[in-house]
Amino acid sequence: MSGHSKWATTKHRKEGVDAKRSANFTKLANIIAVAARKGGDPESNFSLRMAMDKAKQYSLPKENIERAIKKGTGELGGQQIEEIVYEGFGPEGIAIIIETVTDNKNRAASEIKHLLNKYNGNLGGPGSTAWMFSHQGVIVLDKEKLTDEEELALIDAGALDIKEEGRVVIYTAMEQFEKLKKKIEAMRLPIAEADLEYVPKDRVKPKNEETLIKLFEELEACDDISNFYSNADVE
Repeated sequence: MSGHSKWATTKHRKEGVDAKRSANFTKLANIIAVAARKGGDPESNFSLRMAMDKAKQYSLPKENIERAIKKGTGELGGQQIEEIVYEGFGPEGIAIIIETVTDNKNRAASEIKHLLNKYNGNLGGPGSTAWMFSHQGVIVLDKEKLTDEEELALIDAGALDIKEEGRVVIYTAMEQFEKLKKKIEAMRLPIAEADLEYVPKDRVKPKNEETLIKLFEELEACDDISNFYSNADVE
């Protein structure tokens, strides 16, 4: 469930491992609960609609989705879910942004700090790595190429950049994201992923990819972490 990047593209090639790790129902439900704070109707709450689409992609049962929405709107009791963003560095100074949805922020912070330290990194303060990224809408299509006509139509709808990285990846400004996604749906192009992500302005090639990937795998497995992004150029 980590954000789209060359690491995410690499993960798509490891479909079995990725699917197993991503099928974390608690994590998916927490993302829905946080989104539902803005309203429990997905027709008027775009964030909730995106969270539900992601949950359905990983086969979260309908009753789990409905319970998560009620938790977010306050209809159910229980501990409050918090959404917190952490910034830090991995091995070789690789910049990382980590999004969490958790019912225990102390536990989440402690686990993230432990994992970064374990791989010779460290947890940073607010703004320590955010300046190296831009917050954008990212839509991944389940196809390898676009026609010239399709590409022009998406640019007219707000696409800032279109890349072919095994699958078509479309980048747009946050405020254009909903409009562009609706245009893609109207064009009947197959959407594999769609989310707001932290996109690195520049990428850094690590000397030791194996160590970095081990860190990424442990971040991916952490229940409190909903997404993470790095500026690593990992093949």
